[in-house]
Amino acid sequence: MSRILMVTPYPPARDGIAAYAVQAVARLRAEGHDVEVLSPGPSAAHHHLDLIGPRGPLALAKRVRAYDKVILQFHPDLFYPQPFADRPWAATSYGLAAVFRLARDIDIVVHETDYARGRMEGMLARAVRLMWGAAPSIVVHTEAERQSFHEAFGVPLERIRVAEHGAHFLRRTSVDRAEARAALGIPAEDFMFLAIGFIQPHKGFDRAIRAFGRLHGGDGAAARARLDVVGSVRVDEPAFLQHLEELKALAERAPGARVHSGYVSDEAFDRWLVASNVVVLPYRHIWSSGVTERAALYHRPVIMTKVGGLPGQARPDTVLVEDDDELAEAMAAAAGLEAPPHPAWRMPAPVDRETVMAEVRERAARDRLTADGALAGRRRASLPLRKVPPLAAAAPTSSRPGAGLLKRAQRRLTAWQLDPLITQVNRLRDAAIETADRLEQPPS
Repeated sequence: MSRILMVTPYPPARDGIAAYAVQAVARLRAEGHDVEVLSPGPSAAHHHLDLIGPRGPLALAKRVRAYDKVILQFHPDLFYPQPFADRPWAATSYGLAAVFRLARDIDIVVHETDYARGRMEGMLARAVRLMWGAAPSIVVHTEAERQSFHEAFGVPLERIRVAEHGAHFLRRTSVDRAEARAALGIPAEDFMFLAIGFIQPHKGFDRAIRAFGRLHGGDGAAARARLDVVGSVRVDEPAFLQHLEELKALAERAPGARVHSGYVSDEAFDRWLVASNVVVLPYRHIWSSGVTERAALYHRPVIMTKVGGLPGQARPDTVLVEDDDELAEAMAAAAGLEAPPHPAWRMPAPVDRETVMAEVRERAARDRLTADGALAGRRRASLPLRKVPPLAAAAPTSSRPGAGLLKRAQRRLTAWQLDPLITQVNRLRDAAIETADRLEQPPS
């Protein structure tokens, strides 16, 4: 039996790495190991340590010798301070190199890193290459990442191994599709596409909604097809909250599309997967996907974009697509529909400038909130409310020395009081918008 330290975000943190780590810890304990968890913030972990900046890794380095093995779940956001600056980032990299060298045995599970940094010149690039050169064992999720890591940082291939992303994943629900749909209020006869996960621009859920909208714009579109976008905003930053609003606006213009925003528990997450016919993952960029591995647990086919290491995760029932046209065509084929027509502006036949501008004007008029028509009528009353941005906590960063550390400490001490207030204010805003839209609609 080994004494193991897992360094990772941990529940109740709403974080994909936390969900990944808790399953890995359960598997290690089932194998008889004594596992302790160290997290960067308050959580169910045994130990908590602020890992951001040069002092974080140095404090961690003092602890790792007490364990037979360390497993470090690596993501840049766990260690590198914001805003970006060469010197503190280089110092943080040197600190992590000390952690890697001092541990008796260490696996660094890389969930994301910037390969371009290894190919650059300068102080930071040298520090990053030294850091990864000090790592005795690096774990990635796909063969493509393994090759990229080797080429970018010069780490020998024999020190980089591929571990299947879903190796430790466990089922969180035992319901079948009929039971899952009954619980979620989804008709049994609907053909259901599902896009699920944290709502961020790089996830590309807007691409799924636009592609789905094209299915209903073509001949013979099935009235029973639906797209459910499910998830919460990972960080209450204005850009992410605004993206959620954009998704909701897009869904209003795509019949059958729905956005379900809010935290999803592990059991509810799996229930949505079970309820679906096809999972749609139109990522713009990503290293690997835990969602596709969870979909595989329940034998749900996946349509996903060919980015990052995703082709290496693809299973026999996965459809890989290159662009938005292929995404729409794959969704149509999955639902048994005719391929949707290509937008006029993407047709290969030559068109004159006036034709193109006419199409641009028509689309602008269609999307304008204050234009005449049913959509504008439904949303004119709520327009002043929609102009009020969602409330978000200020980012705990500063360019002044030491101020960022003080702000992060203050944020952690007050988050338990402020976060519920922010959530409630945003819910009141959403309810006011929904009420205004509903009152504006003519009685049926």
